[in-house]
Amino acid sequence: MTEGTAVPGPDGALRCPWALSTEDYVAYHDEEWGRPVHGDDALYERLCLEAFQSGLSWITILRRREGFRRAFADFKISAVAAFTDDDAARLLADPGIIRNRAKIAATLANAKVLAGWAPGELDALIWSFAPEREGRPVPRTIADVAAITAESTALSKELKKRGLRFVGPTTAYALMQACGLVDDHLHDCVARRA
Repeated sequence: MTEGTAVPGPDGALRCPWALSTEDYVAYHDEEWGRPVHGDDALYERLCLEAFQSGLSWITILRRREGFRRAFADFKISAVAAFTDDDAARLLADPGIIRNRAKIAATLANAKVLAGWAPGELDALIWSFAPEREGRPVPRTIADVAAITAESTALSKELKKRGLRFVGPTTAYALMQACGLVDDHLHDCVARRA
């Protein structure tokens, strides 16, 4: 077996090696990561969680996901846009989330920006940066999976231009992977779409 290739999981099926360290990861990998996500609120949630993950392991965010949902009104853009300074203080004291002042402020500021957009505008914008699947190399090892692409850099620039924060190219690419704009499951992975 080549290092970084798909490896057998608890059921014997081959999976991306990052997905096997915990049951939480296996479920996230198999049922969610790389599957298409649509809807402004759903994409706002993923964008926020990817921003909170910056500098941390994904499992840290994944295990606090329900806490994030409770704290941020299920990531309903209109609800979070109405949060006040008291809500920001509450969030900074909430042990169910990552209490990073800059990330919390960005989450609230981004909701205020997005609340002014037309319904479906965030969805359409993000998905407009999905690369063509045809001709895109299928990763065979973890080393074949990029951290930043031309598309994620362009998406990051456009989101920043429109006033969003904590949306660098790496965060944008993680969003693209998580929401199915790209399929970075390894070639032999059971979760890879045809």
